Amino acid sequence: MKPVERADRPRSGPLDVVVTGLPSDAHTWNLVFIQLLLEDLGHKVVNLGSCVPQDEIVESCCKFEPDLLVVSSVNGHGFNDARPLIEAVRSRWELASLPAVIGGKLGVGGGEQEQATELMRAGFDAVFQDGSGDRPGFAAFTSFVGSLAVTR
Repeated sequence: MKPVERADRPRSGPLDVVVTGLPSDAHTWNLVFIQLLLEDLGHKVVNLGSCVPQDEIVESCCKFEPDLLVVSSVNGHGFNDARPLIEAVRSRWELASLPAVIGGKLGVGGGEQEQATELMRAGFDAVFQDGSGDRPGFAAFTSFVGSLAVTR
């Protein structure tokens, strides 16, 4: 495997963020929404899109050197792809401390708290489950991003 080239772009905005879907998730509206939200908050976003292979996500993070990796899923199978992805991210020395979060509809069989706990143990910094009513996952996500911007 050849070394990854670094992206030639200036740092801009409070955070540089990579947003991505998982290999099994073909949904794009969630990724566009997250991109627009982050851009409205003043952050620079690289949106990798949907159905992104795990290796491409890892290599893109090495190339763009983001301050945050945001993974989104809405198909209910995100939990299955998330653990191998975060293990691959954490296995790279240059990404070992990259803040990485995941959110959306990660499963269909219940057990959301157990899934969140397992994904945090695997290496995600935060898990934002699909909220209901006042959208607690949304508020928690924007608060998390805001805390990163302050500490950068």
